[in-house]
Amino acid sequence: MTAEPRFTSSLHANARFVAQRLLLKPLVWSLTRVTVTGRERLSGVTGPYIVVANHQSHLDAPLVVGAMPRRLSRYLAAGVAADYFFDVPARRIFAALFFNAFPVDRSGDRKRAGVSRELLESGVPILIFPEGGRSRTGELGRFKPGAAALATRQGIPCLPVAVLGTHSAMPKGRNWPVPGRPPVRVVFGQPIHPQPNETPVQLMDRVVAEIVALRASVEPGAHVSIDTPRKEAG
Repeated sequence: MTAEPRFTSSLHANARFVAQRLLLKPLVWSLTRVTVTGRERLSGVTGPYIVVANHQSHLDAPLVVGAMPRRLSRYLAAGVAADYFFDVPARRIFAALFFNAFPVDRSGDRKRAGVSRELLESGVPILIFPEGGRSRTGELGRFKPGAAALATRQGIPCLPVAVLGTHSAMPKGRNWPVPGRPPVRVVFGQPIHPQPNETPVQLMDRVVAEIVALRASVEPGAHVSIDTPRKEAG
């Protein structure tokens, strides 16, 4: 199977460079105070991989993509909620241009199942927010094991990323960050590879544990709890 040309096209990648690095990143970085930690942990990463991040805000994808080294984000495709971004033409165009986005169904009907696998088989790395929606409180939600199942099936690593502060900076219901350049942080962890005979649930448990540890590493003494699952837009 091969992905749609836009996912692997160098022409599209160059257009995304302009959109992401010359337009979106300067805007987001000017509206928030961004701290990035752990980029050195990505130095040995090559080939397809799955970026797994917690989800607090619509700021998360711009921050994760903007904080990643360019060599890793050039073809990165972000999984976004099909019912929010792909049902409205303007949002679909925006998501495709800025994030190389592909639709993720949250309804369970699986009509778009297989897109993420097709991308990985074509060598395209993907960004997934396994909670399925933005956190209501800023705490971690329940991580679905789909990304870990893909990593196990393809034999590729998950790259855990902790995003902090974006719930306060731009909570659900706002279309723009709060005034005053609120602090936000992106923390990259060590790549986590599937182990022999490891189940997707076990792999995802390791990824979540790393994200919890990353949060604690920059917020010493902070309590991290797990929210009850709840579907939310984007």
